[in-house]
Amino acid sequence: MIHTIHLFEELDEHLIDLLKSLTPEEWEKPTVARLWKVRDVAAHLLDGNIRDISMYRDGHFTAPDREINSYDDLVAYLNRLNADWVNASKRMSPALLTELIESTGKQYTVIMQQQDLEADAIFSVSWAGEAVSKNWFHIAREYTEKWHHQQQIRDAVGKPGIMTPRLFRPLIETFLRGLPHTYRHTQAPTGTAVRIGIVLDETFEWFLIKTENGWLLTETSENAPEASLTFDADTAWKLFTKAIKPDEALPKAHLTGNKELAGITLNLIAVMA
Repeated sequence: MIHTIHLFEELDEHLIDLLKSLTPEEWEKPTVARLWKVRDVAAHLLDGNIRDISMYRDGHFTAPDREINSYDDLVAYLNRLNADWVNASKRMSPALLTELIESTGKQYTVIMQQQDLEADAIFSVSWAGEAVSKNWFHIAREYTEKWHHQQQIRDAVGKPGIMTPRLFRPLIETFLRGLPHTYRHTQAPTGTAVRIGIVLDETFEWFLIKTENGWLLTETSENAPEASLTFDADTAWKLFTKAIKPDEALPKAHLTGNKELAGITLNLIAVMA
């Protein structure tokens, strides 16, 4: 289990301080989210709060306006939903956006704190290949959403603040839970180990182990790794959220052993995209 709910309030406090510090020009800066400026990313964060409060507190679910028959259908639907909200949000001032994010963020955190972490979540973590997920994983996924969108804003305006071991490790550990799904078609002898190292102030390390039932992510390995990949934290969060492509991340990564096997890690996508 990855524990993240105790970090939501802290993460939101960093966000509100950031948004209140922005100049009018900074609100209009482009981000690595490509089509979205800073204000658009902030609006998307507000949308997430509002949708979850509506669903969890009020039992209000909006049915899709189209048939969802595949993962691609779901992504297309969510992209359209997000774009519609961002376009409508342009009517709001930065000050109002900030006020609404602050008030809804507090409500959102309380709701998440009330959830049974071992109960089935209302939504699965699809990018990890799960049809049903536990609340702790769904909440951890929500944490990654809040973290990486805030980091998109910080990256755009050059204001660091959340790239710390305390806030970053739960993010990357959640992202890497998608690796067994990424490697699902990769054949290797049982016991094969792939080492993944992510460097921040220290090197966070995990191992992907081939078992009889598929691949398993662990923090230790009894076997020497067949392949190893190490790269920096900034490259990692951008890669796994599709802000950069695998071929852009590859020159920044250090691969040893079976480089083809290690390189599959670069294909992990830990967002609905």
